[in-house]
Amino acid sequence: MDNLSDTLKKLKITAVDRTDDSLEGCLDCLLQALTQNNMATSEKIQGSGILQVFASLLLPQSSCTAKVANVIAEIAKNEFMRIPCVDAGLISPLVQLLNSKDQEVLLQTGRALGNICYDSHEGRSAVDQAGGAQIVVDHLRSLCSKTDPASEKLLTVFCGMLMNYSNENDSLQAQLINMGVIPTLVKLLGIHCQNAALTEMCLVAFGNLAELESSKEQFASTNIAEELVKLFKKQIEHDKREMVFEVLAPLAENDAIKLQLVESGLVECLLEIVQQKVDSDKEEDIAELKTASDLMVLLLLGDESMQKLFEGGKGNVFQRVLSWIPSNNHQLQLAGALAIANFARNDGNCIHMVDNGIVEKLMDLLDRHVEDGNVTVQHAALSALRNLAIPVVNKAKMLSAGVTEAVLKFLKSEMPPVQFKLLGTLRMLIDAQAEAAEQLGKNVKLVERLVEWCEAKDHAGVMGESNRLLSALIRHSKSKDVIKTIVQSGGIKHLVTMATSEHVIMQNEALVALALIAALELGTAEKDLESAQLVQILHRLLADERSAPEIKYNSMVLICALMGSESLHKEVQDLAFLDVVSKLRSHENKSVAQQASLTEQRLAVES
Repeated sequence: MDNLSDTLKKLKITAVDRTDDSLEGCLDCLLQALTQNNMATSEKIQGSGILQVFASLLLPQSSCTAKVANVIAEIAKNEFMRIPCVDAGLISPLVQLLNSKDQEVLLQTGRALGNICYDSHEGRSAVDQAGGAQIVVDHLRSLCSKTDPASEKLLTVFCGMLMNYSNENDSLQAQLINMGVIPTLVKLLGIHCQNAALTEMCLVAFGNLAELESSKEQFASTNIAEELVKLFKKQIEHDKREMVFEVLAPLAENDAIKLQLVESGLVECLLEIVQQKVDSDKEEDIAELKTASDLMVLLLLGDESMQKLFEGGKGNVFQRVLSWIPSNNHQLQLAGALAIANFARNDGNCIHMVDNGIVEKLMDLLDRHVEDGNVTVQHAALSALRNLAIPVVNKAKMLSAGVTEAVLKFLKSEMPPVQFKLLGTLRMLIDAQAEAAEQLGKNVKLVERLVEWCEAKDHAGVMGESNRLLSALIRHSKSKDVIKTIVQSGGIKHLVTMATSEHVIMQNEALVALALIAALELGTAEKDLESAQLVQILHRLLADERSAPEIKYNSMVLICALMGSESLHKEVQDLAFLDVVSKLRSHENKSVAQQASLTEQRLAVES
């Protein structure tokens, strides 16, 4: 350490004299001390005030410049040295050196700037202001095709520098994307795929940039999919494959890239991994199986990529995914059910799958998870059934296969995601299916649970779906018994509240259900309608200019239907509905204007 103090003093003097030989000796001494104990030496350097001197030594024409940059690179490995390096004014001369023709100077300068930028807002900001990134991107472009070891080493350092510069910083990542760094990095990956260090740097840089939405379009216009799949096939080690996965996942969120990945053969690789790892209980194999099957599901979220893999239901991929559902591996069951839900995104696929026995497979899967089941598997299987129930021709087939009974087993679930999908599945199944709607609507246990969930204020989705199913049971069954069950279970007030929803579709469903109640069972529901203040709510809906035409129309139909009740009729009279309704006779919507005339006549006669 004494030696070091002497060296630092000597360095200050020689820096002024500019005698390159003695300067070189001092720098060698510093580098040696840094190799032995980087942190202590760096602290000593900081305390000596020599950093400012370094700024004057970073001269393009000096033979010692590379060594000065090397010393800066070494001390900047310490977090506490990065801001002092910026404050000492080292960034500007370092960025100037990026224009050097000397490879060693470029290498050490790239290292110094990269280390100063690592996790340092001040470092990045200074490099940004000095215009360092553009020069490095230009270097990458011009060196890209060179495969000699020195060039590859330089490319690796420059990639690392850009990575440290932009890591977790959206605006600097966007800056690099605008500079066109993505096509260059993709080209690099293709040319230098034999160089492990450079490949790794490219992957980390991709992972960095791929998170940014604006990068996806640029990536989609390159052959990144092909290069990554090629690279993926070559990887044997788990860690290396993991690195490729980390880039594939964010990129695969883009539909165009999904299709490119499918066309480049990624799916076959993923299926192979699943097959290899399915019986392993090694932690890393279980993790890889999850990553591969999750990515498979993600690829199916794109319409084109999904349809390509479906191949009319005859495709090898579709068949393999089907075989995951009866598997004993929860991760595969989950991925299989999610994949089916993704394949079930158009009527043709849904009809084909129902005709080919997929419903029975999903019901068997649900059966295995009724008691203490896996919530994510329950949720996924119900999602698949809900999607399959959308085409009209599938509803009766699924009802006769016993889907409602299978789904109702989960009524006791306390998990909101499962409750949400269960409600959605039942609502899809009874759409325009009067008999099924009546059967379900008379199921007291179900209706009571729905009324309970209508109050699930913490779970808006469950609350909304419960209201919609209550309304659907009435609208599709048009059954007095169903209405009586709902009245007895305390469901009326929820339907009235639903008429004030911010969603027009829900308001409408509520008003139609309430009109049916008024037409079929007004006497039974009268008290509940009164205490829920239905008449006042209808007055508000008609008076509000923002109400949609169909809401105004159905509100007037409902008013007419309520006139059969003495107490509700009195409420209508007390609220001067005539004024509001007569204004609607000149409404721009013809149906609303017509209904206003009819309602006005009815109100006038009854008053």
